[in-house]
Amino acid sequence: MGAKTKKALAKKLKKNSSHSRRTEAPDFLPLEGGPGRKLPKQEEREEPIKETATVLYIGRIPHGFYEDQMQGFFKQFGTIKRLRLARSKKTGKSKHYGFVEFESPEVAKVVADCMHNYLLFEHILQVYLIPPERVHPKLWYGVNRRYKPLDWVQIERKQHNKDRTVDEHRRMVQGILKRDQRRRKKLEAAGIDYECPEIVGSIQPAPKKIKFNDEED
Repeated sequence: MGAKTKKALAKKLKKNSSHSRRTEAPDFLPLEGGPGRKLPKQEEREEPIKETATVLYIGRIPHGFYEDQMQGFFKQFGTIKRLRLARSKKTGKSKHYGFVEFESPEVAKVVADCMHNYLLFEHILQVYLIPPERVHPKLWYGVNRRYKPLDWVQIERKQHNKDRTVDEHRRMVQGILKRDQRRRKKLEAAGIDYECPEIVGSIQPAPKKIKFNDEED
C-alpha cells in the first residue's frame, strides 16, 4: 500500500468519524429500509387554564319559563347555588334574561356548551360564562326575595280620591274645561254636528277662620 493510499484512507476514516459525532442517533428506522430518521422535537404544552367561572348569563328566556321552571330544568346538570330572573320593577314581568350560579365550574362550562343556541319554546337561548372578575357585587341582591308587583289600580284610586285643596281643585276643573274646548273644536273642524253637554265646575270657597272669644282680644 502506497503512502498516497494510506493518506487517503486515513483522511476518509477521519471524515467518517467526525460525521458520526455530528449526527445524532436516529429515533427509528423505516420499515422499507433506508437511512434512519430523527423525530422532530415536540413543544412542551402548557397546562390548560383551569376554568373558575360558575355564573352563567342566560338570555332570550321565553315567557312561562320562570324561577321554578328554571330551577327544575338546570338542576339536572348539577347543584345550583343561586338563580335570578330579571323582572320589571313596575310590572313584575320577566325581562327575558337571568343568571344562574352553579357550585362546580366544570358543570357551568358543560351547561354553557350544551345550552347555547338551544331552542326552547321557539326562543334560541343565549348562554355565556361570566368571568369571576366581571360579576357585579350587587348581582345577587335580593335573590331570595320574590318580587311582588305594585297594585297600580289601588295607587291610582288613592291618588284620584285624595283630599284636594281649593287651588288643586281649581286647577283640576280648569284642565277639564280646556280639554272639553279642544274636543269641541275638533268636532267642529270635522263637520260633526254634536251638542256636547255642559260641564259645570263648582269651586267651593275656602272656609273662613273661626275666631273664638279668647282670640278676639
